[in-house]
Amino acid sequence: MPTTASPLSAYPPLNVRVHTPRLSLLGATDELLERLVPVVRKGVATGPPWPFDDPMSLYEDGPEREWRWLRGIWSGRGRVSAGSWRLYFVVTVGGEPVGMQDLIGVDFGTFGTVTTFSWLSPDVRGSGLGKEMRQAALHLAFEGMGAGEAGSDAFVDNHASNRVSEALGYVPNGVSWDTRRGERAQIRCWRLTREEWAKQRRDDIELVAVADCLPVLGIDPPLPG
Repeated sequence: MPTTASPLSAYPPLNVRVHTPRLSLLGATDELLERLVPVVRKGVATGPPWPFDDPMSLYEDGPEREWRWLRGIWSGRGRVSAGSWRLYFVVTVGGEPVGMQDLIGVDFGTFGTVTTFSWLSPDVRGSGLGKEMRQAALHLAFEGMGAGEAGSDAFVDNHASNRVSEALGYVPNGVSWDTRRGERAQIRCWRLTREEWAKQRRDDIELVAVADCLPVLGIDPPLPG
């Protein structure tokens, strides 16, 4: 159910919202990030499947980790161009922050391709929210931005993420490598075309303030239909 909107920002990407019957993706304002900090504190990895190495550093606890996480998002919000952008969304359920869902585009004007990245509070994993928030992000990409294809990557032992990709119609797209805890590990790559997404397109997802955001990302409004 849609949550009460915060006052509009002068920066359009922070005003974008995606609502489904179960959750909302809200542009990651500083106010929402502050509310998400307690959830970040719960997310220290204590067992497999181990996550990516990133500024959030899920392998340690303490304020330095939270500072790196915030700086990573602030930095990413500031590095936006037609050639490369990343939209950060706080996932809320019943108005309470429970995780993040990112949508990433590289040379989107040329390739029309996006990728996604997400994480959830340990308290709500296994409840189907991971699939729901991915569907929300895909609706934004395909319906709101006119994307032609979406990709997703996950370590081969991240069964939850890989199951979501398979359930949503992605097909295997090879393998790659990344690091976790400083050691290399194999990544399973997935690909979802616009045609496959359209077969499962939902009519109960609401997009808000997307049109105002498109010029910031160098995206032309998608054609109807």
